Amino acid sequence: MTFFSIGSGSSGNCYCLSSDNHSCLMIDCGLGMRAIKKAFHDRGIPLTDIRAILVTHAHADHVKSVGSLCQQLLVPVYATQDTHQGIYHNHYVHRKIPGNLIQTIDEGATFQVDDFRITSFAIPHDCVGHVGYTIEIAGTVFTIVTDCGHPTDIIRHHIMRSHYLVLEANYDLDMLLHGRYPYRLKTRIQGDMGHLDNTVAAQLLAESATPQLRHVWLCHLSQENNTPEQALHAVTTCLRSHGIVAGKDFLLDALERKQPSRAYEIV
Repeated sequence: MTFFSIGSGSSGNCYCLSSDNHSCLMIDCGLGMRAIKKAFHDRGIPLTDIRAILVTHAHADHVKSVGSLCQQLLVPVYATQDTHQGIYHNHYVHRKIPGNLIQTIDEGATFQVDDFRITSFAIPHDCVGHVGYTIEIAGTVFTIVTDCGHPTDIIRHHIMRSHYLVLEANYDLDMLLHGRYPYRLKTRIQGDMGHLDNTVAAQLLAESATPQLRHVWLCHLSQENNTPEQALHAVTTCLRSHGIVAGKDFLLDALERKQPSRAYEIV
């Protein structure tokens, strides 16, 4: 497989897993169609390789173009019932998902799309029906945890199973507290249904990483309250205090907010 991010942050989120047999899963679809099409074209992957769209939750930065893309490609959209309802009522989603392309899943459900075996799991966030996904293909396990208010045992369980992990590191606490955000927004972000800061994400990773973990990508970094350097330093320092060396025990990268990543090989 290959993995690439088209965007990762409050401006829009979209991630893709592509297998050798020309089958691609898209996880979230929160960017414009032009950016999505360009990213696929630049990587030499036909847009028609997309077999399904998995949606984590119904916030606009994760679902902006989901209706447009699924209608163009006639591919199903998998999400919880609450998320599908949220997409339908989200006024930023101008083209809605046709009924015949809606696939409703439960939290904890396991289902199959081509060679991908997919399991959803609950993530605490201020959007009902929010889930992460663990995706298995040919014995390789890939997990995404984003927009997460606080770690849970379920999340730890899925990280411990993983060879590859996309994990939110949204903000640096000092930058948030001393930044220009209004108090109410700061409180929301820090809350149990908000986002993971660098330190909490680092601690979660240090406690849950196993020797089979090969690569971690930090995602959904805030433009106002974080930098890739801050996030990587915080996580690297915490891991080292637990005897884990990033770059040696597993690779560690931060995904850019507005620029597509390179295509990473998943083996």
